[in-house]
Amino acid sequence: MSRPTSIDNRYDLIPNSLRQGGMGEVWFGFDKRLDRKVAIKFIRIDKLPDGKPDTMLTQRFVRESRITARLEHPGVPSVYDCGTVGDDLYLVMQLIDGCPVSALLDEVGHVPVAWVAAIGAQVCSVLAVAHTHSLVHRDLKPSNLMLCADGTVKVLDFGVAAALASNETRLTMTGMALGTPEYMAPEQALSATTSPQSDLYSLGVILDELLTGENQFAGATRLAAMRNHIDLAPRSPGACRPAVPKGLDHLILQMLAKKPENRPASAVEVYDRLMEFCGDLPAFPGYVDMAAAHPVRMYSAVVGRIAPSVREAVSPPSKPERVPMPAQTVRASDIALARSDARALIAESRFTQAADLLAAIVEPAGQTFGAQDSSVINLRLELADALFLGGDYSRAASAFGKLAEDLAVRDGAGNDLALRCRQQQATCHAALGESSLALSKLNALLKDERRFGADEDRILELREQIGLLEFGSGNPSRAASTLKALLPDLERRHGAGHLKVARIREILATVDS
Repeated sequence: MSRPTSIDNRYDLIPNSLRQGGMGEVWFGFDKRLDRKVAIKFIRIDKLPDGKPDTMLTQRFVRESRITARLEHPGVPSVYDCGTVGDDLYLVMQLIDGCPVSALLDEVGHVPVAWVAAIGAQVCSVLAVAHTHSLVHRDLKPSNLMLCADGTVKVLDFGVAAALASNETRLTMTGMALGTPEYMAPEQALSATTSPQSDLYSLGVILDELLTGENQFAGATRLAAMRNHIDLAPRSPGACRPAVPKGLDHLILQMLAKKPENRPASAVEVYDRLMEFCGDLPAFPGYVDMAAAHPVRMYSAVVGRIAPSVREAVSPPSKPERVPMPAQTVRASDIALARSDARALIAESRFTQAADLLAAIVEPAGQTFGAQDSSVINLRLELADALFLGGDYSRAASAFGKLAEDLAVRDGAGNDLALRCRQQQATCHAALGESSLALSKLNALLKDERRFGADEDRILELREQIGLLEFGSGNPSRAASTLKALLPDLERRHGAGHLKVARIREILATVDS
């Protein structure tokens, strides 16, 4: 694939520096404006299921790039810029000098136990921050982890898989799923559903491979590998390498549990348990510079001396509280202007700025006009939508939940907007990995939708969402029951050849096969 030698008259591509990847290609480049080397990743549109770009794809790519850019962690390469060149999407990032863990596996095979734990713990440190921001990687694999000479690990390609995923759940078992089958969690293989626990599963596969030298879920085809994650009971790394400590063996088996709810509760928990096996890291010649005076270790050693008792006793510094506009200064024109400005920001995918702008006026507007005033309700809706689009699912869930309550009080529990807010709240919980809570809310909503006589398409959409989420939460038998009952209703409504019908048929085929 030919590339321009320069992008936006700012970034020069360095000849013969191409590195191919699953969903993209990476070039070394030079930022002429800031006089520095960079890495430039081009998304390979031809590798996507649709094989072509579209406006929604570009918007998602920009959105996820901005979310990734907000991740402030030394284990995540900095994102400098993103954009389009012709039909191609590109991302400009910090250039990382290190060895991909995939190359480490090819060259070493069995990695020392302490270094396996150290690599995993550093990845968990990154995931802990990412998951707090409602960001799931979706495509953790050895080639997306870089071991640097100072011993640190960088996690690459955050947000890329999320950006390329369609707003519609894609057919997964056709081999067109976004992600890498050898490291894909069962729920991702079945229904494209992901959560923080999906990342922990993928990391478990990587750690097992680092310990044993083989990927136990590899298959002859993409489909075979995905089926292995769904069907094969994982064998423990200790079965292949007896020197693996029992505690580490147990942890990895727990990370490889088929049901997300049976995996560790969080990346923080996995980090704490992995740290028990790091100890004093041995020499790793050819990969890690063990010089005592390495700048990164000098820097981190100081922070590491903060006593655990001090860290536990002292709460983190709080962020300065947002100062809302005084209630008496808020007029209807202020609300209209805020909404107009926010819409302009959202049109440019600047969701965080839009949410901040709306959040600053919501409270005083409510004090002035009342929380249930129509103009305030519309303002709150736009804030909830901006939070959702920006990936702040925790705040969005709260905003949608409060809206649903106020709308039900004002207009009745069967109000269409109140019901839609309830569905959005449940969707936020699902995005946060809170599958049980999301399913509870969706099932309660389904009963109410039927009771209040919602239109058939709404009911069908809700039933499909419930079935797919049941797959994602590790309940394939319940999901199959839900979707089998749904299938004839979809056929009657849309016809046997409709895409929705085909999607459900293919998902059900994976359960019955």
